[in-house]
Amino acid sequence: MPAVIVDCAIYRDGRRTERPEDFSDALAEARGAPDAFLWIGLHEPTETEFDLVRHEFALHPLAVEDALRAHQRPKLEVYDDSLFVVLKPVVYEPAGDTVSADELMVFIGDSFVVTVRHGEGAPLAAVRRRLEAEPQVLKHGPTAVLYAVSDAIVDHYLDVTGELQVDLEELEAEVFAPSGGDSKNTAARIYTFKRQVLEFRRAAGPLTGPMARLSAAGVPFVHEHAQPFFRDVADHLTRANEQVEGLDRLLSDILSAHLAQMGVRQNDDMRKISAWAAMAAVPTMVAGIYGMNFDHMPELHWTWTYPAVVALMVFAVYGLYRLFKRRGWL
Repeated sequence: MPAVIVDCAIYRDGRRTERPEDFSDALAEARGAPDAFLWIGLHEPTETEFDLVRHEFALHPLAVEDALRAHQRPKLEVYDDSLFVVLKPVVYEPAGDTVSADELMVFIGDSFVVTVRHGEGAPLAAVRRRLEAEPQVLKHGPTAVLYAVSDAIVDHYLDVTGELQVDLEELEAEVFAPSGGDSKNTAARIYTFKRQVLEFRRAAGPLTGPMARLSAAGVPFVHEHAQPFFRDVADHLTRANEQVEGLDRLLSDILSAHLAQMGVRQNDDMRKISAWAAMAAVPTMVAGIYGMNFDHMPELHWTWTYPAVVALMVFAVYGLYRLFKRRGWL
């Protein structure tokens, strides 16, 4: 168990007291003291490693299964002895302009909080330090931990949407540049960007329901005065979802504009090809006529036939060139 336990501590009246060696005794100690609770942080435990935690904290088997398997949608489940919340932190990689989502499960019950983290995108050390620096918040017990974790994750959503907005502006400038860029590469970037936005929406969108429930009264194991704080988190989440929906709409518009530009560019190319083909067809036709070698072609015996035919072809091609140039085909 020490390999998967990131941190374990008892908090009394909002202040950290000690790191217990045996969390079984620590849970009994926390329940026996007023305004005390135990917070255990785990990182990717196996079924065997998590089995002791499940028995000591009487966690529901279905919630334990979800916590171990991961790949869950954000949700809130209420069981007899605990509250189970699934959150999906989002990580933005500037090097590749990619978005990935990890998972964080939070169990809340009588005088305890158990957090189970999958992936490296949701380190809780900073959240724990921030809470320990604010004992007036931490003294509200497990609810304060759930609020702080949710608030940190949702605030990071807003940071990620800001990064995506910058990337979108760069992509927009590339699409609408006079040169138009590499069409094939630009289309691939747009589709890749839409995949990143979709990954973000899968993480943030389903969290709206759980935050709405936590903002209302009557949720077990949640402090009765915590609703305004969760409403604030829900408000930030709504803003993040609105921003990413706006990004998705803009991406669709940019893709449509890019495809339209490609169509216009292809039409221009076809008109140029057609114009050059028409100009090449005139001398080809004239040369083909005089290449038939008929006997009865009087002009063949005229001295100025050759320069006259060449001049005719030149003037015909030049006339067609001026015509296509005036109409914008060349």
